[in-house]
Amino acid sequence: MRKLFLPSCFALLFLTSCLGAAMDITIRANGSGRIVLEYRVSQMLESLGRLDGNERWPAIPVGRADLERSVARVPGLRLSSFSTVDAPGGDLVTRAVLDFRNTDALLAFLDITGNRASLVRENGGNVLRLVLLEPSDEIGNPELLSLFRDVSAGYEIRINLTLPGNASLAMVPAQVPNARVELNGRNVSFALGTGYLPSITEGLALEVSW
Repeated sequence: MRKLFLPSCFALLFLTSCLGAAMDITIRANGSGRIVLEYRVSQMLESLGRLDGNERWPAIPVGRADLERSVARVPGLRLSSFSTVDAPGGDLVTRAVLDFRNTDALLAFLDITGNRASLVRENGGNVLRLVLLEPSDEIGNPELLSLFRDVSAGYEIRINLTLPGNASLAMVPAQVPNARVELNGRNVSFALGTGYLPSITEGLALEVSW
């Protein structure tokens, strides 16, 4: 099973047809900013964690305790709010807001290892690189991949960024079927249905410049 690289506290989050995730990042001119995380989990998936009697533990690591442990390891990062609600349609929605003092704190939260999130200055500008999927030699069964896409309809991975200046976003590779990229001045966004992620074998990274 392949893994989707999200913030460090959720780095072991397995791809599933019943999960959607959104991350909104705002970086100010002085390097400080805010991260808004939202995870939408099917109640059916969430209930699986209770089948063995472990009612206190969620099926996936999106609980407040997980987040607080990750925040405590990153200097300059603060958890501002956390909430979990039952959404219409039977989904469990977790939302967290974090404030970071500088880009070092942001990068450490996105990837504590420093291998999948980096920020460099090039030609007078900034380039933020986020690796979402590593390349894989696994080629799934076409029929199973098609079924996965069908049952995952309505769930997606979404990343939005608001930067101090006009921004651009490039995918690596440049062409990813069914991915959506939007550019609007200082705002850029990427989105892809969860069901399409397992079929990306060449890996996937985002490069945001401003």
